[in-house]
Amino acid sequence: MKKVRLYGNTLKEQLVASRRDRLHHFTLSGGSIRGVVLNATRMVNEMRWNHELGILETLVLGHAYIGAALMASGLKGGDRLGLQVDCSGPIRGLSVEANAFGEVRGYLKQVPIPIDKPLESFDLSPFFGAGFLSVTKVLEDAKQPFTGKVTLEHGRLAKDLAHYHLQSEQLATAFSLNVAFDRNGGVTGAGGLMLQVMPGADDQTLAELENCMAHLTSLGKAVHAEDFPNTLLQATFGAHRPRLLESKGVEFMCHCNRNRIGAMLAMLKVEEIEDMAANGPFPVKIRCHHCNTTFEFSQEQIRKILHMRHSHN
Repeated sequence: MKKVRLYGNTLKEQLVASRRDRLHHFTLSGGSIRGVVLNATRMVNEMRWNHELGILETLVLGHAYIGAALMASGLKGGDRLGLQVDCSGPIRGLSVEANAFGEVRGYLKQVPIPIDKPLESFDLSPFFGAGFLSVTKVLEDAKQPFTGKVTLEHGRLAKDLAHYHLQSEQLATAFSLNVAFDRNGGVTGAGGLMLQVMPGADDQTLAELENCMAHLTSLGKAVHAEDFPNTLLQATFGAHRPRLLESKGVEFMCHCNRNRIGAMLAMLKVEEIEDMAANGPFPVKIRCHHCNTTFEFSQEQIRKILHMRHSHN
């Protein structure tokens, strides 16, 4: 994928950022609670630059990228999931995909998000309004995708994702999604955390963990610690014996390319391709929603697509 800009001013900085953008699995209280914590700073920055987003748009879509990455952390092989919001507020909605390899892509349905006055807080509920949250899982060993759908109860993605897990998967889950900005509106850090309750967790443990989550430090700042996530887990959940397990990288990645976009054009009605080949305008520009990459097709290339379509009919 052609990226507009990589996170980091030098190759060394880019490699360090790539190495630090990771998702870490852990357990608490002897395995009765499982968790995932994520440094997504590079991913969110590259998402922002590719989609050319402002602060509000970065916050909304960044939360969705982080949430999708956390939810996809348990996927295997070629499994993937889609996170979609459709709502009546100015955001209108969003669509994000994540897979078992830690690759995340997606877009907002409204850019820029219209606002009547400058942001006074990062409370996003007025921008969502009423609507629905859908999660689709595409698993390799399943005959067809599974989609769960719930109403937006909070207008805060972290709480609505928790609501989804409780309603659709009967699994008590807590999320924290955070994107930190500097005074100039630049993204200085991004991170997320997910906790899920396993059978055998007692009520006292759950009450204590709920209090820990309520007082959780800013993940957008915590991800910069040299020994992240060790210090964070010990400081937040030390009494519950955090145990780090495996980790894997995450990144903003879209596998779109000219051949795939050309194949999509070839699926249009013959009449539409004929009109495009005759009238343009040229070059024909096709933009991938997921990563905002634009592919240009000359008149000759459109005619070749038309010829291929005729030859297969």
